[in-house]
Amino acid sequence: MKYINADIILPEELLKEVQKYVQGKMVYIPKPEGLRKKWGENSGSRAYLKNRNEEIRRKFTEGASIDDLSSQYCLSCDSIKKIVYTKNNK
Repeated sequence: MKYINADIILPEELLKEVQKYVQGKMVYIPKPEGLRKKWGENSGSRAYLKNRNEEIRRKFTEGASIDDLSSQYCLSCDSIKKIVYTKNNK
């Protein structure tokens, strides 16, 4: 996250109002709710895990065992079970 000096970007009136509450501290201002991205959307991690889990489900329905999938994907048997038995797969 890049540091931005508030007196450069904020109007003077707004800066004085913020200074009533905080002086000399860093303040995080979040994006509006509609503009926030979910975890992993920027990095591609979310898409990678979604594709991996779909592949695991497909292989399971084609007859691969929980133990085989666990070894192949380096996941615990419990993790594989959660992936293949969860109905609401996002």
